[in-house]
Parts: sequence; C-alpha cells; structure tokens
Amino acid sequence: MIIMISSQGNKLEDLADPRFGRSQWFIRYDTQDDTWQAFENQSIYQRGGAGISSSQFMMDNGVKAAISGSFGPNAHQALSAGGIEMYTFDDNQQSVQEIIKAFQTGSLNKFN
Repeated sequence: MIIMISSQGNKLEDLADPRFGRSQWFIRYDTQDDTWQAFENQSIYQRGGAGISSSQFMMDNGVKAAISGSFGPNAHQALSAGGIEMYTFDDNQQSVQEIIKAFQTGSLNKFN
C-alpha cells in the first residue's frame, strides 16, 4: 500500500508535520517493499487552495492513505472524493519513521 506522510524534512528521521496542505515535504512510503521517496510540497507557495493541490498530488501518486496532524475541510473533501483514507497523529514530536510504524500497527486515528 502506498501511504504519504506530511513531513518537516526529506528523511524518515525528520519530524512529521502537523500541517497537511502547507507541510514542507511529503514522504511517499510503500508498505509492501519498504521503499520511500521524499517530495518537496509545491503547494506551500500558493496563496490559497494548498489542501486541494496537495490532495491532487496524492491522487497523482497513487496514494491510498494520507497521514498528517490535521486536514482542512477542502483537503478532506478532495481526499475523500479521490478515495484516499486519512489518518491523523496526536504527537507532533514523532519522526516520520515512528508515524509509519504507528500506521502499520493500527495506532493512528482514522479521520472521517
């Protein structure tokens, strides 16, 4: 399964970002083969619509689950329409790697 996590940096050791549309980076992680890629979030430079643009980026990259600290209403609507599940984390001091492990063990909150 392809998941994508909002991140403050471009490595698994970096902290996850509590913002979705305005996160600095997105980490795309394949849970089947444990491979990953980092993408700088181009949506942060937009005046508005960052959540929608970030959601489209998720859809374009075959993401099945998006993980962030929170999702705005526009991002929620766009991700839902794209069939992407959303999960949130409570601890803003966790690394992306810790968030991935939490997802794999079912410890994250499913956002409806």
